[in-house]
Amino acid sequence: MSADDHMKLYEAKINLRRFDEVEPLISPEAVFWFTDGTHRGIDEIRTAFERTWRTLQNEVYWLEDLEWIGLSETVASCTYRFCWKAEIDGETFEGTGRGTTVLRNDSGRWKIIHEHLSRFPN
Repeated sequence: MSADDHMKLYEAKINLRRFDEVEPLISPEAVFWFTDGTHRGIDEIRTAFERTWRTLQNEVYWLEDLEWIGLSETVASCTYRFCWKAEIDGETFEGTGRGTTVLRNDSGRWKIIHEHLSRFPN
């Protein structure tokens, strides 16, 4: 599987809203930076995902304008715009932000080692 295919699969698995589907795509040593803080390792990343899913009901998440800024046989990095639409307390909301993901090829399998999601600057 290519790094690009890995990101497409990651996007699809996020929309299943079951972390057990997402976990195999993430390195156990991963560090994720979200607006609410830094999440190190699978347990903290799981907690962050599941907290978000409890808040954002019926969420649809997708990536746009994905651009590979570094790509080798062992490491890949991309930037993108992430988009979401969900219900919060019965009201529909949607938003976008910017993201960077770094992948590492572990024994022929890509794993996300770092993800940074943030708001666009004002």
